Amino acid sequence: MPDNVILALNCGSSSIKFAVFDANTDPLPRQPLWSGKVGGIGGPQPEFDESGSASQRVNLDAEHPTTAALQLIRERVMQRLQGRGIAGVVHRVVHGGQHYFAPVRVTQQVIDELRSYIPLAPLHQPFPLKAMSLLLEQHPDVPQVACFDTAFHRTTEPVEQLFALPWPAWQHGVRRYGFHGLSYEYMSHALPERHGGAARGRAIVCHLGSGASLCAMLDLKSVTTTMGFSALDGLMMGTRCGTLDPGAVIYLMQVEKLSLDDVARMLYHDSGLLGVSGISAEPRVIVQHEADAGEAGERARLALGLYVRRIVREIGALTAVLGGLDLLVFTAGVGEHNAFVRERVCRDLGFLGVALDAAANAAHAPVISGAASKVRVGVEPTNEEWMAASHAQQLLKAST
Repeated sequence: MPDNVILALNCGSSSIKFAVFDANTDPLPRQPLWSGKVGGIGGPQPEFDESGSASQRVNLDAEHPTTAALQLIRERVMQRLQGRGIAGVVHRVVHGGQHYFAPVRVTQQVIDELRSYIPLAPLHQPFPLKAMSLLLEQHPDVPQVACFDTAFHRTTEPVEQLFALPWPAWQHGVRRYGFHGLSYEYMSHALPERHGGAARGRAIVCHLGSGASLCAMLDLKSVTTTMGFSALDGLMMGTRCGTLDPGAVIYLMQVEKLSLDDVARMLYHDSGLLGVSGISAEPRVIVQHEADAGEAGERARLALGLYVRRIVREIGALTAVLGGLDLLVFTAGVGEHNAFVRERVCRDLGFLGVALDAAANAAHAPVISGAASKVRVGVEPTNEEWMAASHAQQLLKAST
């Protein structure tokens, strides 16, 4: 791949992140040549952010904003390449279903099969498929690769994948898949470099962003995770409910007469931190209202209390599965940047011997546990784009 780059795309409903990596070096450098994001897609004020430059407002076709955003990224990338070629484009795909675990070259057949998994991840699945289809149509000569967030959890035992449902449900693919796999896979590379032998022991990684999950790892492999069949399961999230008694859904539909679409909208978009607080899906915003008087303050306190409690309960459950805990790591937007969330979680894990260094935690240091802590606690930035681009480099190299 002489003088070429790999373009990594992470397409969502309202934003498209991209990163450009130098494909001439093997292994791929973890730091991209440059990266950026088109945000606010579909909204009144979309913006383009690029590393090394100030954010700028952009105009996107109101009828086809995602297509326009992809075209904008392509134009900016080609301007920066200055004659260099694109060796390939790699997409993060949330759900690979029963059939896709390893990275795969994108074809129309692959796109068609991945569309069948849209009901399993309606907030995420449609958008990389749209990007794949557009690129396949407009630039069929550019190789594309799909990488799957479910793939890393393929190592979990059947007992961790199975639901207590009639056996035909398992045979039809109703099982616990797990998500955020590219993030956890990156941790399997980064954590041994930072924490040595502790990373190969009993480790729990907390991927806390707008979506959130935990992964219990042993010898750098997934043992179990909190998300299951869909990206609704497990922890309380920004707008998603997390674990929920299925009887509540039956009640909402039978007694409250909510339609299937109403329930889906509630669970994916109107629940979580936003639903409980009525303020925001962001912990950093809600915490500013904890001292408010009246219902607003009470709901803010309840939202943050429930958010932390769910994390603590799941860490306790995963620790039981692992038989103990050697390393606890926080990553993703909330995990990397919210010291107060980390402090509250670790405070409630004192029974495990977790003790923070307050100054290190406030500084978002790589290691935030104190000298007396029986569990090593870290903060590690994730790098899903590099993980996907590395897979693409190896797949494209093998096919040449």
